[in-house]
Amino acid sequence: MPAGPRPSVLFVTDLAYEARGRRYCDEDIHLTSRLREDFDIALCHPRDAAALLEGFDAVVVRNSGPVLHYQEAYDAFCARARELGTRVYNPLTGRGDMAGKQYLVDLSRAGYPVIPTVDRAADLGLLPEAEGYVIKPKLGADSVGLQFVRTPELPPGADGTQLVQPRIDFRYEVSFYFVDHDFQYALNAPHPEQRWVLEPYGASAADLAFARAFIDWNTLDHGIQRVDACRTAGGELLLVELEDLNPYLSLDRVGEPVREAFVARMKTSLTDLLG
Repeated sequence: MPAGPRPSVLFVTDLAYEARGRRYCDEDIHLTSRLREDFDIALCHPRDAAALLEGFDAVVVRNSGPVLHYQEAYDAFCARARELGTRVYNPLTGRGDMAGKQYLVDLSRAGYPVIPTVDRAADLGLLPEAEGYVIKPKLGADSVGLQFVRTPELPPGADGTQLVQPRIDFRYEVSFYFVDHDFQYALNAPHPEQRWVLEPYGASAADLAFARAFIDWNTLDHGIQRVDACRTAGGELLLVELEDLNPYLSLDRVGEPVREAFVARMKTSLTDLLG
């Protein structure tokens, strides 16, 4: 019997996007070459995604760059995908960076192990004393709009639109990578001044329990998530970001067996999403 038609996938990426210390295009060229083994794949720029949705069984959003660079096009994509009932990977229900950085305020208030975060001038007194503070826009990404100040403050009228955090004295940053709710690998940046010089990291049971708490909180049934944390001078892990829209995966920093296992798990996840 002839095989049935293969699922068709629109893969959203910006192959020309230049990221500091990373080559986004290489990762997506590799991923699409492997996904093509099981799916019919077409690539498009994020600005074109809304107009091209129809006719595909699913849309995969990968290394498409910060949404703030094409916010109107992204909003149109989300609206069109919801209108058509398109299966999107990751689903558009994420509560992490996909929805802005309000989650850092919410998690901080709820007592989760995150960098203390407030978004209102009236709450600045809740922040611990530190040698400096960071102000960042809620809809920021890739350090866009970041400001460093000596005392915690918010500009007039900025309540609810910007975040304030203390600058943390940390030993290193570490990222945990998940497909659906399954841990895949971890990487750390042993030198704080070189964020993207990453090495494989042997995550302990306590480390994984920390990361899984945020994956569980986010309640995404399908998709790729990256939990970014820092190890403080005192030894605890604090959440830096929960990246659930288009996390860069640093697949060039892991060994081939880990990379192959990740691709296989992503294929299974996408197949499950297609039902």
